[in-house]
Amino acid sequence: MTIIETPRFILRPCRESDRELFYELSSDPDVLEFFPFRRSRKDADAVFDMISGLTPEDGFDLLALTLKQSGEPIGLSSLSRPKLEPFLPENAVEIGWRLSAGHWRQGYASEAGLAFLRHGFETLKLDEIVSIAVHNNHRALAVMQRIGMRPDPAGTFDHPDIPATQPQLKRHALYRLGAAEWRQRQMQATER
Repeated sequence: MTIIETPRFILRPCRESDRELFYELSSDPDVLEFFPFRRSRKDADAVFDMISGLTPEDGFDLLALTLKQSGEPIGLSSLSRPKLEPFLPENAVEIGWRLSAGHWRQGYASEAGLAFLRHGFETLKLDEIVSIAVHNNHRALAVMQRIGMRPDPAGTFDHPDIPATQPQLKRHALYRLGAAEWRQRQMQATER
């Protein structure tokens, strides 16, 4: 079971009490602006039940971002292994997050992203972490840049799971960060 602590929140495995948050993040039109669909209550509950029934690979739990001060869960984040060959390498590890719209613009996604990078590189000993988003999802791309990921223009691709009826969502940008670059930045930060 993965638990990660940051200055402002604890990232902990999802539990039954997070069902409402999962539904909110699966149905809110603002949160899902760059997603091809919103889930009904029934569909969100079915996906939540399916996720809850999985035994994740060590370090790859779906974690709830829970504010330390109030204990309120405000979003979900995880490392995952997307199945997007040939667009991503077979064993690629992706970082992703989804926050309640009422908690945007407070640096929470960046704080969670940095915590996951540290977890991925220092605890899981990953070689690289990637992140993808719709090419004009400026909020997500800004978070990727703030946490030190670099765009890979050659890796831009049309997502095969996005329906042809929503061509504006097909083009995806790829961002990457390797372990060596992560370690170098950590050393530079401690030298300051």
